[in-house]
Amino acid sequence: MPDYKTVCVTGGAGFIGSHLVRTLLRQGIAVRVLDNLSVGRRENVLSDAEFVHGDILDSSAVKEALQSCDAVFHLAARVAIRSSFEFVVQDTQTNFSGTASVLQEAVRTQTVRKVVFTSSMGVYAEADSPSPISENHPTTPISPYGISKLAAERLTHNMCGAHGLESTVVRLFNTYGPGQALSPYVGVVTIFVNRLLAGERPTVFGDGEQTRDFVHVEDVVQGLLAALRNVPSGQTFNIGSGIPCSVNSVLRLLQNIMGTSLPPKYVEAAPGELRYSVADISRATHKLGYVLKHRLETSLPQVVEEITGKSAPELASSAVPER
Repeated sequence: MPDYKTVCVTGGAGFIGSHLVRTLLRQGIAVRVLDNLSVGRRENVLSDAEFVHGDILDSSAVKEALQSCDAVFHLAARVAIRSSFEFVVQDTQTNFSGTASVLQEAVRTQTVRKVVFTSSMGVYAEADSPSPISENHPTTPISPYGISKLAAERLTHNMCGAHGLESTVVRLFNTYGPGQALSPYVGVVTIFVNRLLAGERPTVFGDGEQTRDFVHVEDVVQGLLAALRNVPSGQTFNIGSGIPCSVNSVLRLLQNIMGTSLPPKYVEAAPGELRYSVADISRATHKLGYVLKHRLETSLPQVVEEITGKSAPELASSAVPER
């Protein structure tokens, strides 16, 4: 197994990045975080990690962050599918040009040996059913976000291959868990919990029967670490649960946990969002040793408690009336 002593995590003050940084530090690996704090929070970065406040589009900040690093986890991105139509220039700059900036400086360091790039289920074409899709499913994205991530995937493998660096791409599905910042665009579990807690009806786009693959952030972190250590270069992997779950089903689970029957508000389906998006994780299982440890129905109560600060019985007894 390769020995990585110092790694950089771009976007390390964010939701997934901060969980990854904590785990790396626990394993005795030195970590340098690069984050512009547009979404991430400074308090998410433990004092044991070195912090560089800067943007991935700023070559000087990237150079500082990558100095003497053995490997890079590139997580920094704009991640909202719906908003990528409105902010197509910003998304393309960050997700593609920002990746190019990180790769260029990784090559220049002469110390970085591996790049792990976090991509997305958004790179895939629409599926015909909720059956899990493999990495060989057509990659014809239906959103600007998916297009930018697919281009960045290809650039990562191309640049690393041309300059003798190893590369692994992981396509993440719907990640949930504690520490996810509230956003109007991503993180349906966090959005629903906060709406229900406030006594407000959750908004569901479309009929709610769109099927997703919900994967706990701790499972994502284990997949990222396995991608760093366990694979030949130039490969791409799905990281998810492999279990289909409709948006309506997630809402019902949360309603039961929180002791509320607040009905959702159904609105027009959002452009660019897949009807069916479920990962076939067999390649990650066989080649990475990826093992799913969390299931949505059993881990949601703890996630709700960590978001709200209340246990399920407390929430049920103090449920806010519908507004």
